[in-house]
Amino acid sequence: MTGMKKQWHWLTGGGAILLFCILLIFRLGISAKHFFGAGETITPIQVGVPVGETWMNITQGGKKIGYTQRTYARFENGFRFSENIFMRINTMGIVQPLIVRTVAELKPDRTLSNFRFDLESNLFKFTARGTVEGKKLTVRIGGPGEERVSVITLSDRPYLGGGILESVGTSGLRAGEGQTFPVFDPASLGQRPVRVTFLGEEPLTIMGKSRQARKLSVELAGMKQIAWVDQDGSVLREEGMLGIAMVRVTREEALAGLEGAVSTDLTEIAAIPSSRIIEDTAALKVLKVRIGGLPEGSFFLDGGRQIYQKGVLTIRREDVSDSSAPLKTDAGDLSAFLNSSPFIQSDHPKIRRKAAEIIGQAPEGADGVKASKLVAWVYKNLEKRPVLSVPNALETLENRIGDCNEHAVLLAALARAAGIPAEVEAGVVYMRGRFFYHAWNILFLRDRGGWVTADAVLGQLPADATHIRFVRGEADRQLDLAGLIGRLKLDILEMER
Repeated sequence: MTGMKKQWHWLTGGGAILLFCILLIFRLGISAKHFFGAGETITPIQVGVPVGETWMNITQGGKKIGYTQRTYARFENGFRFSENIFMRINTMGIVQPLIVRTVAELKPDRTLSNFRFDLESNLFKFTARGTVEGKKLTVRIGGPGEERVSVITLSDRPYLGGGILESVGTSGLRAGEGQTFPVFDPASLGQRPVRVTFLGEEPLTIMGKSRQARKLSVELAGMKQIAWVDQDGSVLREEGMLGIAMVRVTREEALAGLEGAVSTDLTEIAAIPSSRIIEDTAALKVLKVRIGGLPEGSFFLDGGRQIYQKGVLTIRREDVSDSSAPLKTDAGDLSAFLNSSPFIQSDHPKIRRKAAEIIGQAPEGADGVKASKLVAWVYKNLEKRPVLSVPNALETLENRIGDCNEHAVLLAALARAAGIPAEVEAGVVYMRGRFFYHAWNILFLRDRGGWVTADAVLGQLPADATHIRFVRGEADRQLDLAGLIGRLKLDILEMER
């Protein structure tokens, strides 16, 4: 662990990166968002979606960080939608280009027929293709030869998200009225309800002209975005998290000024100040924190090593020194934590071979020994640097590079391949006077008493007590962290060593 403290700024914040990308996909209307009805009845869209090309600048804190270009066109079987986004994102002091491309075909009633989604940075590329047949959405993730197929059952016909915003903007809703749309996101394979509410009308100056605009509120996972749509349904401006906004401009304006386009360090501005300095986090046995600003959401604060009561959270670092420790609770059905998934490909031959190679001749049932070897291997063999992509275990194993998300999905896959139930956890971890968004793992070790946290980025088994879990699960579960950004407050009450 020599020199680790000096490198911490390279190691954490990956959760914020993934969250940032997913929120762009969902909230700013800049990729393939698919809506399908559940709960409220959503009638087919009858209003017109503007046909043609639109350009928007993407800004952060008033400074340009990129642009988006969107095109709607009619063809004999419906509509064709395409979108290209270019951004320069600063995370953990590293500036990276991010390119997002979407192409989709819509049926005459504007429901989705098929789509292709690509997210590309300087290190990684993520590709997803989807086809709708009835109420089945078949999603293919990955490139040729490594494509993974998932079939998702929809409760109703899926819609393209951009058309929803524009249609609500031109609908007959009165101020205060709105509709809720469950959303499918191809980057996380997650589904979340989005509430769109008409707030009223107000003038807005765009490209030097004043226009009367309909103001909309868009709510997702506790986060709010504001959008302005003109009378013909064209989106004029959108404002979202971390000071990010989009505004309608000419093609020339969108393509200009890209040389100096770069965001503020998003990992830094998303961090939560700590009320007290924590020295030697590895020696901390118990941490008690008062949590403030907690929005409504499905957070997993109480359970395992965490106890949450009346706004106060107590985290106790697990003691794994006893290799014969009895199980603390009934294990229950652990099969879900052993299964392969689109992002944690534990059944892939490459993952299985690597897990067997790392474990070597570890005795049968020696889960603690196996886990220690796996954590140490991932810690030592992955170059630690931020990446902009959708992390998956197979790609991480081949590229040997990534931040906390890549470490977490790879460790989960290797552990499952070795017969150790594993899952990803996400929340915050303490560093340099602040708490940063982070991802790590939890492993079920029968010879260590049950569930034990592990952080392969830091080489920790168990993880130190400053790891505060808010969610457990893959990328779709991390969306619940969205509502915490800019609102979460942490007041340290007690520390025990």
